[in-house]
Amino acid sequence: MSDRYRQLANTPIGRMVTKQVGLPAPVELERYQPGQPVISGPVLLGAAPHSRLAAPATAVLAAIGAEAHTALDDEARGAAAEARLDAAVFNPQAAPEDERFKALVFDASGIGSSEALREAWAFLHPTIRRVRRSGRVIVLATTPEECGEFPAAIAQRALEGLVRSVAKEVGRGATAQLIYVAPGAEDAIDSTLRFFLSPKSAYVSGQVVRVGSPKALPEKIDWERPLAGKVALVTGAARGIGESISEVLARDGAHVVGVDLPARSAELEALTSRLGGSSLELDVTDHAAPEELAAHLLAAHNGVDVVVHNAGVTRDKTLGRMSEEQWSAVIDTNLTAPQHIDRELFARKAVRENGSVVCVSSIGGIAGNAGQTNYATSKAGVIGIIEAFSSTLAKLGVTLNAVAPGFVETGMTAAMPVARREAARRMNSLAQGGLPIDVAETIAWLANPASAGVTRNVVRVCGQSLIGA
Repeated sequence: MSDRYRQLANTPIGRMVTKQVGLPAPVELERYQPGQPVISGPVLLGAAPHSRLAAPATAVLAAIGAEAHTALDDEARGAAAEARLDAAVFNPQAAPEDERFKALVFDASGIGSSEALREAWAFLHPTIRRVRRSGRVIVLATTPEECGEFPAAIAQRALEGLVRSVAKEVGRGATAQLIYVAPGAEDAIDSTLRFFLSPKSAYVSGQVVRVGSPKALPEKIDWERPLAGKVALVTGAARGIGESISEVLARDGAHVVGVDLPARSAELEALTSRLGGSSLELDVTDHAAPEELAAHLLAAHNGVDVVVHNAGVTRDKTLGRMSEEQWSAVIDTNLTAPQHIDRELFARKAVRENGSVVCVSSIGGIAGNAGQTNYATSKAGVIGIIEAFSSTLAKLGVTLNAVAPGFVETGMTAAMPVARREAARRMNSLAQGGLPIDVAETIAWLANPASAGVTRNVVRVCGQSLIGA
């Protein structure tokens, strides 16, 4: 369903009225189109003294052909020279007011005390208002638990408040993220930095992502088709978010095995045929479903590389009016079925090494929602799956992450009462709903073999919802 308020707010008279009255002014977000560069526009790179991530960040900027800038006296300038990146000089005192950047990237990994947090202020204070429409602010830091010294751990944790506040200040469709990189994982930031710089992350903001040392990284990667030769399983694939996930994974080169209910066989077959994939009709809650699924993947494809647990249902009622059947239907589909499927897949060694498992949670599982106690319980449990099993799967070289969508424009949200739908759309830093493609792009980043260092993360795709943490 189209967002007519956003369309009106972006007309000349709409911009004037929203500004005068103080109404939300959502901008048209820039979303990825196949073939376009990772980022279009200049990137300003900075680093606190003694930081360690400017060099790998500069290498990424060089690889994507970014137009880089640094301050003349910034430590990042030496990293740019070593990467043979011809960085222009930015002087905030002398720069014209209309000089703006598509992205600000700041390496804060060297901040070792609360006093040294001033370095983040010194970089952002003269530049934050120079971020372009649909721009990016990315802060790189050290995982607090791995800092070694208490003052450093405290300062690095403090950056979460800084970045989440920046995400609420930048406006004009811009976003901000914090990427914690463990010592020794410097070479594993490529896919994550690319994702957050690019329009693929249009509806992801205010997030904290942890990158650790992977068991293995691919020697070479085709960034246009990183999943070429891979097999991806998507449950609940026939429509809505599942359809978009299937399309994006297929775009990235995967053979998609779509799974959905027999009642949706026509939609499922049409989708997988169009994508050059294959389909399997089954109810994931059936007792025999995990065994049937594992047997099919092994017989037809000799295993699977990417598993996306997207199948889900709602049965909304306040708890006092909710029947046992309504409770169980949601828990069985959203929470129990993924566990049973994973248990069977791994018991039969159907998930290949260096694979990935991605579960779809929800903002409801983080913040709760009146009338959805069953749904919120199931989606909080999905986060529990990530916390409980990610370390075990990491030993097998398999990543395990979750995405937590907020308000996403689907058939389900289109059926909401108008007032409730409008309120849900505006209650985030981007003042609009997301699209199924936003969830799909985030899953594709997590499924990318180059994201092997990204595990045990719950990434909200919610435009930095004002509800929840």
